[in-house]
Amino acid sequence: MGRAKELFENGLMTAGEVAVHLLGSCRSLEQFSAYMFGSALRGIGEDIDILIVGPGGNALSQLKRELQVAGEFLPLHILYMLPSEERHTDFVAKEKCVSLEQVMVNDRALRAALRPTTR
Repeated sequence: MGRAKELFENGLMTAGEVAVHLLGSCRSLEQFSAYMFGSALRGIGEDIDILIVGPGGNALSQLKRELQVAGEFLPLHILYMLPSEERHTDFVAKEKCVSLEQVMVNDRALRAALRPTTR
């Protein structure tokens, strides 16, 4: 967790790195759909908005514990919804949410494109 704190405090943690950190730290995310939305996707803002869609009960309680530890030094704002709530509000589409997996892939592709080529 110390590395996440250091990177974020120094402004060095990208949205993709946050996604990698959360996906790697929170095994329970496998039971949920997790998204990022808001200003963090554009590399601006002071917080990281996360949407979690999935079941309630014990699985959600476990995930909340994992996210609390993983996000200890990150300014996470987490919204939890049941699948029926997300369908009813169409939140993912309306807020232009991007899955954490896609955020991670997009970040890696951008880094590869920006990497200097050697001749």
